[in-house]
Amino acid sequence: MFKGKTALVTGSTSGIGLGVATTLAARGANVVLNGFGDAGEIEKLRSKLAADHGVTVRHDGADLSQQDAIESMMGNAIETFGGIDILVNNAGIQFVAPIDEFPVAKWNAIIALNLTASFHTIRLALPKMKAKKWGRIVNIASAHALVASPFKSAYVAAKHGIAGLTKTVALEVAAQGITMNAVCPGYVWTPLVEKQIPDTAKARGLTEAQVISDVLLHAQPTKAFVQVSEVAALTAFLASDQAAPITGAVIPVDGGWTAQ
Repeated sequence: MFKGKTALVTGSTSGIGLGVATTLAARGANVVLNGFGDAGEIEKLRSKLAADHGVTVRHDGADLSQQDAIESMMGNAIETFGGIDILVNNAGIQFVAPIDEFPVAKWNAIIALNLTASFHTIRLALPKMKAKKWGRIVNIASAHALVASPFKSAYVAAKHGIAGLTKTVALEVAAQGITMNAVCPGYVWTPLVEKQIPDTAKARGLTEAQVISDVLLHAQPTKAFVQVSEVAALTAFLASDQAAPITGAVIPVDGGWTAQ
């Protein structure tokens, strides 16, 4: 499906980002991975992804909270591959606190990574997409792009901002063969979530099953986690030619959370 195309996926050394990068590679795309982690483990991941799918895979450890690092990452990818055809903005962080106790440094960091980084990657990817008259940009947002939860002011603000950015860019490039959409997952089953369950159970005096049903999945009527593979499959579809009419969409993948 994506043979000859190049995808850059931020925050793709684990979790949702890795799932998206793997799915795109499996469908023929060359991939630029981005993210932190053990250098040896990342190299194993990179080489396995390339070998398994017969594509070129690079890793760039750019710190996406820094404009110059983003510019360097994008410049290197464009120079190496001649452009980025599929851009997936996935990287993000979270912090929870009442707003009057919210550390200013945490606010700044969340806005920088969860919102401003996407502004930079999009603006830098678009010129080559416009020249080719083809491009796909997908922001991995969150159910929190559509609804709020208490104590998550920076995250909710950033994700609502991503929804607005998605719609705006979609309108700007609608006639140029480029689509821009956002995928909004609810709680996704990732290693990070899995590791939080025992600690949350201990802290709240609950069983792990109660934590899953009554805390993590309280807002999701299906009472089931979204799977990484499901987010990746939708992202890959949005990057396909068949999804050409879909642009400016902010699509919930949340087990019915935002339908309530």
